[in-house]
Amino acid sequence: MKLECFFTLWGWSGSAVEAVHHAKQAGFDGIEGQVPTTPEERVLFAAALSETGLSYIQEIATTGTYVPDRSLTLEDHLSHFEKELTAAAGVLNPRFISCLGGCDAWSMEQSIVFFRRAQALAEKHKKVVSFETHRGRILYNPWRCAQICQAIPNLKLTFDISHWCVVCEGLQETEIALIEDLAVRAQHIHARVGYDQGPQVPQPFEGTYKQDLQTHLKIWKNIWKTQLKRGQARTSVTPEFGVDGYEYRSPDGNQPLVDPLQINIQMMNALKIDFQKELNREISLSK
Repeated sequence: MKLECFFTLWGWSGSAVEAVHHAKQAGFDGIEGQVPTTPEERVLFAAALSETGLSYIQEIATTGTYVPDRSLTLEDHLSHFEKELTAAAGVLNPRFISCLGGCDAWSMEQSIVFFRRAQALAEKHKKVVSFETHRGRILYNPWRCAQICQAIPNLKLTFDISHWCVVCEGLQETEIALIEDLAVRAQHIHARVGYDQGPQVPQPFEGTYKQDLQTHLKIWKNIWKTQLKRGQARTSVTPEFGVDGYEYRSPDGNQPLVDPLQINIQMMNALKIDFQKELNREISLSK
């Protein structure tokens, strides 16, 4: 099984084409992000991907924003979801789509309706979609996620457990056991490290936050092992340290104390090493 690392467009201040060339130079295997807004941007983005040989994972945030407007309806979310399913048609060819779906304020009944109808739309348009474990969205905690997965057996997940760190105020052993049970649903991983009171540690490779990194790695490795056992040829991960209130800054807010772009490159390189070690260990155990 091969690990492929994707560069996130979230927080990127340049064009999508510039992001492609940055990602290629840094050693990433692809790009993850929303479809560029204009037809011209989409054509240029597709050409850059083709030129560099990078893959693309499309991102959809239903109703268009990362934090959903809770006044919008189920129909609003599904209408936007279907529109975005076809936004890249004929130009971009995403490997699959990762979706921040629905709203955390919905009832279980509404949530199940959303996923069933969203899956039907994905099948209609012949798209593979996984749904992100993102706070503010339906899958905002591990217990709700487990209930949804019980109701919808074929639901695929994009694991971003940094969000669950906030909701659960840290990942205790009870949550970890449940998350590992959900590993069979994993389509994709967002590799950001959260901690008891936040979705992003300042620096996962130094000081007090190393233990948080190890907790996340334990879960990511379990996902890899599950995928390997079912014979997957490749798996994917997007290091996703970012800005937008996530990065650490000076008290006056003017000076960034860390560079998320550099941390994402560090995370990519560290994950490639850890993945290869895990792969070698599993191969050795199977002999």
